[in-house]
Amino acid sequence: MLGATQDLACETENNDLQEPLLTDNYEAATSRESNNSGTVTPYAKCSIFGLVTFSWLSPLIAIGHKKPLDLEDVPHLSGVDSVRGSFPILRNKLKSDRLHTKKLTTSDLVKALILTTWKDILVTAILAVLYTLASYVGPYLIDAFVQFLNGSQDSKNEGYLFILVFFLAKVIESISQRHWFFKLQQGGIQARAALVAMIYQKGLTLSSQSKVGHSSGEITNLIAIDAERIGDFGWYIHDPWLVILQVGLALAILYLNLGVASLAAFVAIGIVMLANIPIGSLQEKFQDELMKSKDNRMKKTSEILRNMRILKLQGWEMKFLSKVFELRSLETKWLKRFLCTSTTIISIFWVAPTFVAAITFATCFLIGIPLESGKILSAIATFKILQQPIYNLPDTISMIAQTKVSLDRITSYLCLDDLDPNLVETFPRGSSDFSIEITNGTFSWDTISAEPVLKDISIKVVHGMKVAVCGTVGSGKSSLLSCILGEVPKLSGCVKLSGSKAYVAQAPWIQSGKIEENILFSKKMDRRRYAKVLEACALKKDLEILPFGDQTVIGERGINLSGGQKQRLQIARVLYQDADIYLFDDPFSAVDAHTGSHLFKECLLEFLESKTVIYVTHQVEFLPVADLVLVLKAGRITQAGKYNDILNSGSDFMELVGAHKDALSIIDSVKTDPESDDSKVVKEDVVHVKSEDTEGTKGQLVQKEEREKGSVGLSIYWKYMTSAYGGALVPCILLAAIGFELLQVASNYWLAWASPVSEDEVPPVGRSTLILVYVGLALGCTLCIFIRAMCLTTAGYKTANLLFNKMHLCIFGAPMSFFDATPSGCILNRASTDQSAVDLTIPNAVGVFAFAVVQLLAVIAMMAQISWQVFLVFVRVIAICIWLQQYYISSARELARLVGMCKAPIILHFSETVSGSMTIRSFHQEERFQDTNMKLIDGYSRPKFHSAGAVEWLSFRVELLSSVMFALFLIFLLIVPNGTIDPSIAGLAVTYALNLNILQASVIWKLCNMENSIISVERILQYTSIPSEAPLLVKSNRPNDLWPFHGTVYIHNLQVRYAPQMPLVLKGITCTFSGSTKTGIVGRTGSGKTTLIQTLFRIVEPTRGGIFIDEINILSIGLHDLRSRLSIIPQDPTMFQGSIRSNLDPFEQYTDEQIWEALDKCQLGNEVRRKEDKLDSAGLCRVTYLKR
Repeated sequence: MLGATQDLACETENNDLQEPLLTDNYEAATSRESNNSGTVTPYAKCSIFGLVTFSWLSPLIAIGHKKPLDLEDVPHLSGVDSVRGSFPILRNKLKSDRLHTKKLTTSDLVKALILTTWKDILVTAILAVLYTLASYVGPYLIDAFVQFLNGSQDSKNEGYLFILVFFLAKVIESISQRHWFFKLQQGGIQARAALVAMIYQKGLTLSSQSKVGHSSGEITNLIAIDAERIGDFGWYIHDPWLVILQVGLALAILYLNLGVASLAAFVAIGIVMLANIPIGSLQEKFQDELMKSKDNRMKKTSEILRNMRILKLQGWEMKFLSKVFELRSLETKWLKRFLCTSTTIISIFWVAPTFVAAITFATCFLIGIPLESGKILSAIATFKILQQPIYNLPDTISMIAQTKVSLDRITSYLCLDDLDPNLVETFPRGSSDFSIEITNGTFSWDTISAEPVLKDISIKVVHGMKVAVCGTVGSGKSSLLSCILGEVPKLSGCVKLSGSKAYVAQAPWIQSGKIEENILFSKKMDRRRYAKVLEACALKKDLEILPFGDQTVIGERGINLSGGQKQRLQIARVLYQDADIYLFDDPFSAVDAHTGSHLFKECLLEFLESKTVIYVTHQVEFLPVADLVLVLKAGRITQAGKYNDILNSGSDFMELVGAHKDALSIIDSVKTDPESDDSKVVKEDVVHVKSEDTEGTKGQLVQKEEREKGSVGLSIYWKYMTSAYGGALVPCILLAAIGFELLQVASNYWLAWASPVSEDEVPPVGRSTLILVYVGLALGCTLCIFIRAMCLTTAGYKTANLLFNKMHLCIFGAPMSFFDATPSGCILNRASTDQSAVDLTIPNAVGVFAFAVVQLLAVIAMMAQISWQVFLVFVRVIAICIWLQQYYISSARELARLVGMCKAPIILHFSETVSGSMTIRSFHQEERFQDTNMKLIDGYSRPKFHSAGAVEWLSFRVELLSSVMFALFLIFLLIVPNGTIDPSIAGLAVTYALNLNILQASVIWKLCNMENSIISVERILQYTSIPSEAPLLVKSNRPNDLWPFHGTVYIHNLQVRYAPQMPLVLKGITCTFSGSTKTGIVGRTGSGKTTLIQTLFRIVEPTRGGIFIDEINILSIGLHDLRSRLSIIPQDPTMFQGSIRSNLDPFEQYTDEQIWEALDKCQLGNEVRRKEDKLDSAGLCRVTYLKR
C-alpha cells in the first residue's frame, strides 16, 4: 500500500511533465529535442517524498510491466545528466587547464572530471558518512540489548525504545545507502557521457599523422571500455577514505567492549590493508597488459570486418581468424594472470574478518580480558560490518589500477596533435580575384620526414576556372587537393581560399542511412534543385530500380550500392551543397565511360558552369576543356597551362597522353584480330524473369539490430553454466559456498554458546578450548572460500574462451549478406563490451548471487531457531519481495537490453566519422556530427540512468520490508516469557538479523544484476546461431588439383537476389564464356556486373539456376576449393595495416624475389624501393591487388 500510494502521488504530481524543462541554455537544447520525441524525466521535478522513495520511476516501471519497453518510452534527461550539460563543463575545465600547461596530463583530466561531477561527489560523501554512522548503531547497542534480555525486563518501555532505535537506524541506513548508490551512478553517467563526447570531438580534429598510429578499433575501445570503466569508478570513489572512517568507528566500539585488545584488531586490520600495496601494483600491471592485448585484438577485428568481402573473395577468412585467435591467446594469458590474482585477493579478504576476530579474541585470552557473550557478539557484528569495506578493498584497488590505465590511455589520445586550423587562410567570396592561391607551398604528411610530398607549389585559380590535375600514380595529385583542404601539414608557403568548398574523395565515403539523407547532408530539401542534381548525376534510373527509391537505407559504407552508384551519390552530395569551390579526386574512376562522360558534361561543365572546379583525373579525354591543366611529377608541378599549349612544351605531359594513346591502340589492335570459334560468348535464350514475390515482400537490406524481448530464458543460464566441463564445477562452487557459511555460523554459534553472558557465570568450556575451536573453524572457512574462488574463476575463464571461439567461428563463417545487413559496430560491441563482461563480470555476478542466497538462508535459519514465528513473517515478506521483483524485472531487463543496443550506434557513428573526417571538415559539418553524437550518447545514457534508478526503486522497498521484519523479530524476543530463550543465542540471532535488510536487498539486487549481466551472454549466443555459408570443403566432391583446366564458364538460367525480401538483381541469365579468352562485361552502373562476379565466387548464392566451370557445378564443391582457384581485383581497393610484404603475401608463402618481381611487373618496384614504409598515395591501393 505504501509503495502504491507513493507511486500514485508521484504520478499525479508529474502530469505536467509533458512540457520540456527550460532551466538554462543547455537544458533548452535538450528540451527542444524532448518536445518532439518524449517527456523529460520526472526526476527533474519530483517532490522530496518522491525523490526519497524513488517513486518518480513508478510510471516507467508500470509501463514496462505492461509491455516491453522501447527507447521512446524512456524519458529524456535534463541538466547535467544530459551530455549537453556535462560536456561543456568538462571541455571548459580542460581548456582552462591547458591555458596554464601546454600538455594535458592525467591529473588535469581527473581534476576536470571531479569538477564536472562535484555536486554528486559531495552529496554521496555526506550520504556515505550518514550510512556508516547508522550502520554502527546496531553493533554499539547489541551488548546492552543482550544484557537487557538477560535482566529482569521490568521496564518493557526500555525494550521498545531499543527496538525503535534499531528500526530507525535501519531505515536511515537504507535510505542513505540507496541514494548514495544512485547518485554515484548518476555522476558516473555524466562523466562517461562527457568523456565520450570529448573523445568524439578529438576524432573530428585529429591530424592525419596522429591517425597513423591509432586505428578505429583502438579508439573504439576508448569509448566502449575505457570511458565506461571511468564511469563505473563512481562506485569506488569514496572507498579509500570511507574505509578509514569505518575502521576508526569499529576500533572505537571494540575499545569500549574489549579495551586494549582492540589494538590487536587495529594491527590485524593494518596487516590486511598493507597487503594491498604489492597486490595493487601487480593488478595494475596485469590490467595494463590486458588492455593492450585487447586493443591489438580489436584493431585486427575491426580491420577484418571492414575488409571481410575481400577476405571471402580470396578464401582467406579462416586464415585471418587464426590471427584473431593468436591475439586472443595472448590476451587470455594476461586475463588468466589477472583472474588468478583476483582469486587470491578475494580468498584472503573473505576470511579477513574471521582472521581479525581470531587475533583479537586470542589477544583477550593472552592478556586476561574476560570474554562475555554480549561483548563478543558486539565484536562479531562490528567485524561483519567491516567485512564489506575490507572485501571491497581489493576491488577498489583493482578498479583504481584499471581506471588509472584507462585515464592514461584517454589522456594520451587527447594529447595527440590536432589538424592546424591556420594551414589555410579562408576569405569570403568576392574578397579576392582568386578562388585559390598557393604561393611557394611545401607540404609533408609527416613533418619529421625530410622528404616532402609536395614541393614549391605555386598556383593561382581565378573564380569559375576549371582546373585539371594529372600525373602518374604517386605523383601527389590527391595530396594537392588535401593541402587545399588544409589536411596536409605545411612546411612553408601560403594557401588562400576565397569562398566555401566541397570535396569528392577518391574512395567514396557514404554514411549509413537513407540515400536522400546522404544527398541532402543536412541541407533543407529543395525539390527543384534535388531533381536537377539527380538528373545531372544519372541517379534517377538507379532510384527506380531500388525498392524504396531515395528512401532506401544504405548499409555501412554503402555496401548495398555498386562502386559507381556510391561515387555518383557523393557527387550528388557536393552538387546539392551549392559551394563556391569544388574539389574532385578522380571522380570518374568507378563509373563506365558513358556515365563518366555524362557526369563530366552535366556536372562539371553545365551544373557547375559558374563554379571553380579542380578535378584530378587519369582520363586524358577530360583534359582539353580545362582552363588550366597541372601536370605533377614527384611532388612538383612540372607543367601548367592550356591543354594544347603544354602538349608540345614538355615531355611529362606528352608521356601521359602518349601512354593513353598506346593503351587505346593496343586495345584497337586486339579488336581487329580475327575471332576464333572458341573465343565467342554464346548467349543462349536469355530470359528476364520477374520475381514472383517481390511485390509483397519488399524490405530494406539493412535491418535494425535484433533484440530479444521478455525474460532471459533458463536455457541461457544453462548453456552458460554447462559450457565449461559440462557444468562439473557448479556443484563444487555451491558446496564450497554452503560449507563456508555453515562453518562461519558454527564458529559464531560456538563463541556465543561457550561464552558467559556476564562475569558471574561460569563458562561451559575453558578459554583455550574456546579459541582453538574457533581458529579451527576459521581455517575450514578459509579452505572453503579458496576452493569456491578457484572453481568459479576456472569455470568463468574456460566459458569465456569457449564462447569467444564459438562466436568468432560463426561470424567468420557467416555469409556476406550478414555483414551487408549488420553494422560492424554491432559485431564490435559484442567482441569488446559483451566479451569483457563474460571475461570479467559475469562469473562474479553469478557467484555472488549464489553466495548471497546461502547467506540469507543462514540468517533466516538462525532467526527461526530463536523464534519460529519469524519464519511465518519471512514467508510473507519473501512473497511480497518476489512479487516486487517480478513487477520490476520486466522493465529492468528491457532497460539493460536497450543499454546494450544503444551502444552500438555510438561506435558505428564514431567509426564512420573517423573514416570520413576529411569530407566532414571540407563541408564544415563538424558541429552537426557532434550534435548527432550527443543525441546518440543521450540515447545510451537515458536507459542507463533509469536502469540505475529502477534498481534502487526495488532495493528501497525490499529493505523497508526487511526492516519491518527485523523490528517484528525484536518484538517477538521482547514478548516471549523471561528465561524461555538463551540471551547469548538470542543476541547472536540479532547480530545476524542486523544484516537482514542488506542481505535481502542484496539477493534481489544481485539477481537483477545477474540477469542484466547475462544479457551479454544472450547477445553473444545470438551470434553463435548465425546461418552459415556453404561448407568450405566438401570432402566427397573435391575438384582435381589442376582444376579449372580450361576455364570454360557455363551459366544457366541464373537468378540472384541479395536477400529474400529484395527483388531479383540477375534475371535468368544464360550464356557461356569460353576458356582461355578475355571476356568484357559491360553495362550501365547498377546493371548487375559486380553481382555476376560475386555469384561466380558464391559471395551471393544463386536463387535459381547454376554455374559450371569446366563442367563442374560450383554449387556442389566447397567454397574454399572454389575461391582459392579464382582470383580477383575488387572494385573497392583495400590495404591492410602493415608492410607491403604483408599486404602482398599475408601468409608468407612467397620469397622476396617473387614479391619484387610482382612489384616490378606493376611498375612499382622503384617506388617501393624509394619509400620503404607503407605507401601514402591512395592510387597505389588498386595496383596492390594486381600485384597480389
